[in-house]
Amino acid sequence: MKKLLAVAWIVIQSSFTSVNNPSGTLTGTVTDAEKGNPIVSATIEVMQGKVLVCQQLTSKSGEFSVVLSSGSYHVKVSAKGFADQILSVFIKGNETTNIKIALKKVVDKTLDKEELVICEQEKTLRRTKTAEHYAMAVGMPSVSSNQVYMDYDMAYVEHNTEEYDFINENGFKDAIKDPLSTFSVDVDRASYANVRRFLSQNQKPYKDAVRIEELINYFDYDYPQPSDGHPFSITIEGDKCPWNPSRQLVLIGLKGENMNEKDIPPSNLVFLIDVSGSMYPENKLPLLKQAFKYLVDQLRPVDRVAIVVYAGAAGLVLESTPGTDKPRINAALDMLQAGGSTAGGAGIQLAYKVAKENYIHGGNNRVILASDGDFNVGTSSSSELVRLIEEKRKDGIFLTILGFGMGNYKDGRMEQLSNAGNGNYAYIDNILEAKKMFGTELWGTLYTIAKDVKIQVEFNPAKVKAYRLIGYENRILNKEDFNNDKKDAGDIGCGHTVTALYEIIPADSEESISDIDPLEYTRQIVGNSKDLMTVKIRYKKPDEDTSKLITQKVDAHKMVKSNNFLFASAIAEFGMLLRESEFKGKSSFSQSIARAKSAKGKDEFGYRNDCIKMMEMAEMLYR
Repeated sequence: MKKLLAVAWIVIQSSFTSVNNPSGTLTGTVTDAEKGNPIVSATIEVMQGKVLVCQQLTSKSGEFSVVLSSGSYHVKVSAKGFADQILSVFIKGNETTNIKIALKKVVDKTLDKEELVICEQEKTLRRTKTAEHYAMAVGMPSVSSNQVYMDYDMAYVEHNTEEYDFINENGFKDAIKDPLSTFSVDVDRASYANVRRFLSQNQKPYKDAVRIEELINYFDYDYPQPSDGHPFSITIEGDKCPWNPSRQLVLIGLKGENMNEKDIPPSNLVFLIDVSGSMYPENKLPLLKQAFKYLVDQLRPVDRVAIVVYAGAAGLVLESTPGTDKPRINAALDMLQAGGSTAGGAGIQLAYKVAKENYIHGGNNRVILASDGDFNVGTSSSSELVRLIEEKRKDGIFLTILGFGMGNYKDGRMEQLSNAGNGNYAYIDNILEAKKMFGTELWGTLYTIAKDVKIQVEFNPAKVKAYRLIGYENRILNKEDFNNDKKDAGDIGCGHTVTALYEIIPADSEESISDIDPLEYTRQIVGNSKDLMTVKIRYKKPDEDTSKLITQKVDAHKMVKSNNFLFASAIAEFGMLLRESEFKGKSSFSQSIARAKSAKGKDEFGYRNDCIKMMEMAEMLYR
C-alpha cells in the first residue's frame, strides 16, 4: 500500500512540475492552539484549484514538508478532535515557505442516541434545503435529498441578516446657543450603490442604508481647481431651500487637485480578500475577482501588489509583485475559492504587516479590504476591529473598503472600519461600478492628497436663527476636536469632490425651533456683521502630523447658485424621501427629478442620467 501511495505521489508531482516552473518547498508545524503541543498525524491536503496535489501526515514533532511547483495553493489541515483550518499560500521557485498552524479543539458535546439521530436529521434537512435553494437561485436542476453541492455555511443565505447602523438625523440647532457646527469630511460612496441595488430589485432600501451625504458625494461637481497652494479649492453657493422656500440652503464644496498620473508616487497595495464561505455567490467573490482584475489592468510598472486572503485563517497568496507582472497577479486572483468561516481580524493584522514590510516612503501605501463584512472568527466585534485599525493607521498606511453581496451584508461595520482607518468605503453592486471606481476615479480612490480634513462653520445669529447639517450624522465632531490634531477625520483623494448642505432658518423667521424655556443667563449678542457664516477648514498633508487652516467668510448677498447647487439639492431631497425624513417638508419625487434633469449638465459617463432613472423607479415604488 505504501508503494502505491508513493507511486501516486510521484505521478501527481510530475503532472504539476515543468522545466519552466521551478519548484519550491512548503514546510510547516501543526500545534494545539490551547497547549502548544505538536499534533502527530494531522492530515495536510494541498489543493490547486479543485485538484488535490498532495496529501501528507505530520511527524511526531508535528512537522511536514512538501515540494511544490511555484504557484498558489490552498492548504487544508485537519486532525481528529480539532477544527479544520484552510489557508492559502504562494510557493516561490527555489525558496522555502514556512507556515505555522495552530488548531483549535472541538468541544465534545455528549448526546444520547435519540438526540444524535434528531440532530443528524436536522443537519441533513438544512443542508438539503440549502442545496435546493441554491440550485434554484443559479438555475441548476433540483437535487434529491442525498445530494449536497456545497457546505452548509458556504452559499445560499436563506434569512436576511443585513445590518445597518441606526441613523438619528441631524436636527436644527439654535444659532445663539450653539453657533458652531463641526464635522469630518466624507468621500464614501457606498450608500449610493447599495441603494441602487435595492431599487434595481424593486425593493425599498432600509432607511438606515440611506446616508444622504454619500448619495450627494457619489457625483463629481464642477468646482474649480485649487489655485492658492492648498490641495483643494472651496466653493460656496446658496439659494432658497427647494422643499421649504421660507428657508435657505447653503452648499459647501471642496475639489481635490487633479494630478497627472506621472506625478502620482508609486503605490504599495495589499489586496485583503475575504474568501470565507459566505463569499460564494456570484455577486460576491466572482464579482470581486473581476473588479480587482480591472484595477490590475491600470497598474503602472512602479506600482506593487500583494494579496492576503482570510477565511478560517489568514494567508499570503501573493507576495508584493510589480505592476508589470499582471499575469501572475491575475493568476493568483483566479485561484481564489470561497469556503470556511471568517477570521477578519487575523486578515487585517497580516495585510498591514505585509504593507509595512513593503512600505514606500513618500509613496502611496494602502490596504484594500474586500468583503461582505460578516466576520465571525477571532477578533470579530466591530469595536475590537475598529481599535485594531486605529492602531494600524499610525504606520501611515491608508485603507479602502469594498463591500460586496447581499443577504448577510454588514454595512455598519464596514463604514466604521473605513472611518477608523484613514480610508474610503464603496459598495460594488456590479462590474460597471468597479469600472467607475478603478477606471475613471482610480487615483481619487487610491491616492490621498489631504488627510484629517475637518470643517467648522460658525453661524452669525444676526442672520441665522437655526441651521441643520444634512447628512454626515456619523461624522459629527465636538467643537473642541477642530483644533485637536490628534483627532482623526476624513480624507480627500486626488480629484475628489466633497459636498455638504446646510438648511438654514433665517433670523427674521417666525418659526419656533426649540421647546426649551429661554435660558436665564444667556444674552443674545449678534453684532453688526453682514456675514451669514464663517467656514473654517483644517487638513494635513498625507505625510505630516500638523494641520493647516483655511478660513472663508460668507456674505449672504453675494452667494449664487449653479447646476452644482441644483443637482446636489435634488439628490438631498431624493435621500430624504427614501428615508421618509421628518425634515422632508414639501419634498416630492417629481420635484427632485425635474431639478436633477435641469441640472444634469454634460454628464460624460452617464452617471447622472442613471441616477434620474433610479429616482423614477423609486417614485413608482413609494407610491
